[in-house]
Amino acid sequence: MLSVKNLEVVYQDVILVLKGISINLPRNKVVALLGANGAGKTTVLRAISGLLDIQNGKITKGEIIYDEKNITNSNPSEIVKMGVSQVLEGRRIFSEITVLENLKLGAHTNTQNFEKNVERVFDLFPLLKSREGNIAGYLSGGEQQMLAIGRSLMSEPDYLLLDEPSLGLAPKLVDQIAELVLEINNLGVSVLLVEQNANMALNISDHAYIMENGTIVMDKNSLELKEDEDVQEFYLGLNSNSTERKSFRDVKHYKRKKRWLS
Repeated sequence: MLSVKNLEVVYQDVILVLKGISINLPRNKVVALLGANGAGKTTVLRAISGLLDIQNGKITKGEIIYDEKNITNSNPSEIVKMGVSQVLEGRRIFSEITVLENLKLGAHTNTQNFEKNVERVFDLFPLLKSREGNIAGYLSGGEQQMLAIGRSLMSEPDYLLLDEPSLGLAPKLVDQIAELVLEINNLGVSVLLVEQNANMALNISDHAYIMENGTIVMDKNSLELKEDEDVQEFYLGLNSNSTERKSFRDVKHYKRKKRWLS
């Protein structure tokens, strides 16, 4: 299991972003982490993968446990070697080199199984195989997202952290990404999914957490959360008395308080 326990994170030595959150990612499960922009979701992933230094952030309290081993503040490359890999928001592929060269870079901590892992990635993403010699920057948005996920799988992770994989994609591609997450999970990889598309995330996850202002406000089985009136109104855009989607204006002007803020 990958566990975050009572974690606090501060940016620039003054901005408290995470306020004692705790989450668990069990083996062979998909767990969703939901919340509005600025809630602290990406910071959770950065804390786990050791990337807080990029934006002058640091863990001031709590710990991160990987299969009973404390990996708090470990070096990012060591965390990857242990079996934790992150797909960053916005894909962050190397756009000036080929698809295959991107995959090679993803395998820098696990070069001995390169050929096997390339085949595994191409089995998951057949389209990438047909593009393996293409310059990555010329791929479509959906293809670049597949490449970013495939690159992370080259290290053979036990735990995959996905940060907004459906961001900016057409609805049809969002469905494809959801199916791919389930396929990856079926290969034995546990997935922590940060996602703005709450409906998609709750449909494919086993358990979900909802974050607001750096704290966990709800923590339930995903099916239970889908039935919760607050989640339906504030995250799925549904009226509490109907299945009709609200307008954006309605969602921004709540008619009732969320129970966890009462």
